[in-house]
Amino acid sequence: MKVTFLGTGTSQGVPVIACGCEVCTSSNPKDNRLRSSIFISSPAGNIVVDTTPDFRYQMLRAKVKHLEAVLITHSHKDHIAGMDDIRAFNYFQQGAIDIYATDFSQNIIMREFAYAFADFKYPGIPEINLKTIDDAPFEINGLTITPIQVMHYKMPVMGFRVHDFTYITDANFIAPEEKEKIRGSKVLVLNALRREKHISHFTLDEAIALGRELEVPQVYFTHISHQMGLHDEVMKELPDGMALAYDGLTLEI
Repeated sequence: MKVTFLGTGTSQGVPVIACGCEVCTSSNPKDNRLRSSIFISSPAGNIVVDTTPDFRYQMLRAKVKHLEAVLITHSHKDHIAGMDDIRAFNYFQQGAIDIYATDFSQNIIMREFAYAFADFKYPGIPEINLKTIDDAPFEINGLTITPIQVMHYKMPVMGFRVHDFTYITDANFIAPEEKEKIRGSKVLVLNALRREKHISHFTLDEAIALGRELEVPQVYFTHISHQMGLHDEVMKELPDGMALAYDGLTLEI
């Protein structure tokens, strides 16, 4: 199974519009971050986690030619806004795309993309099959997905474990019983927004502490703000087995 980081930035991406800080003006491509999403490729098919506002460019940049399914972590705009662009896959694959989301997220998707669910469907709209998920494991073409519920301040968000790989974004609390679902992973991806305390995201120190607590051999941090600092400088500070993810990073799991 191959995992590609399509984007590793927070909701505004990096660089931030109109910002002149050293991160936003950096010439290092690892300091340029689209909104957070990953692409999972396996013999079972291709899966994207979240359709960000950058979804079209992310698909082009990663040269994705076929898509079996989309997993939605939650319904904030930076995680669903690009869903309209699944139309290209609809056209070339001649079929709808399965979108796996909780009831709550589905309600927001149906509101935000009402035209895709209208009784009269205008030609060329995205064709979506909504699949309801909760805390029960499910399968996509034989690939087992285990949902992990985390809290984004007061909003439930779904993380996902796929075999030995766990992906969690937009969280600042994970209940003990949900942590147990993560244990035994070989690779863990956690959001780490910045160094300073935040109401709805783990800080870098909090994410490091959680990675140590769960004893996962390799931890990557994502959903990173320009406030974190320069990629190369932060990397020097991180413990062994921990790293900042960056756009285009590919892992073989």
